[in-house]
Amino acid sequence: MSHDIAAIRGIVPPVITPLTDRFELDLPSFTRVIEHLIAGGVHGLFFLGSTGEVVFHDRAARRRILEHAVKVVAGRVPILAGAVDPGTDRVIANVRDAAAIGVDAVVVTAPFYTRTHQAEILDHYRIVAAASPTPVIAYDIPVCVHVKLDRATVRTLAHEGTIAGLKDSSGDDGNLRDVLRDLADTKVWCMTGAELVVDSALLMGARGAVPGVANVDPAGYVRLYDATQRGDWAAARTEQERLCRLFEIARCGVPRTSPGASGFGGFKAAMHAMGIIEHAATARPQAPLNAEEVGRVRAILRSVGLLA
Repeated sequence: MSHDIAAIRGIVPPVITPLTDRFELDLPSFTRVIEHLIAGGVHGLFFLGSTGEVVFHDRAARRRILEHAVKVVAGRVPILAGAVDPGTDRVIANVRDAAAIGVDAVVVTAPFYTRTHQAEILDHYRIVAAASPTPVIAYDIPVCVHVKLDRATVRTLAHEGTIAGLKDSSGDDGNLRDVLRDLADTKVWCMTGAELVVDSALLMGARGAVPGVANVDPAGYVRLYDATQRGDWAAARTEQERLCRLFEIARCGVPRTSPGASGFGGFKAAMHAMGIIEHAATARPQAPLNAEEVGRVRAILRSVGLLA
């Protein structure tokens, strides 16, 4: 069953990729993660994003992840797949793999490692879109790729029909407001990846959110989204504040680990404590949380009602 990506909205978590204690894909745990998210009422799933540790998985592993995801999801919600690599031709190879497996859209960052001009970024997206059998979503995440998608770049890509949507993980809420205004007369949508200000982004006009901590509490983010759709902004703010407290699990490893390892490690430690995944391993060389840090994660889970 294919889905109309132009119509997607709501909560679309960037799904974690569970690993065994030998750093191999843990498909039984992966199945439980997917079922946990769908049971929480999410409106779509984004595999092979930053939270899915995409850059640590080679092409064969990415195919296995998407094949399993498509099989388990079985058409129940739309599937977005990250096609993240430094150069255009490698991205196209990932795009074609994902499309052949049956995803509904691919999510593409700017090129990275080399310093790239916005004109080259425009060409990157145009070349990928021309080669893609499925819609392309732009992914603005300068903290990882070290270049921001300029407002003019997004506006150009949207107005020429190169992209179907934008995942904004830039952290620049002022620019997001401008971009939302730029997109208003197009069919291109925008979702925020900033899990701490989802209520604000939705009030500004974002179509939905792609929050990493929704792996842990999908139902909480769905409640937040539902409150905004019925215009109950007080309830949305209350739920958002609770989810901000939950997000502290992503900071439990800092400063001992990198922010990324702390974030992915915090999500995985929480889902291990909740019995969803078998191990909390993160892809090497990211350091997993230690026992003291896991204890803090468990305390946070208890404080927000997710762990008895």
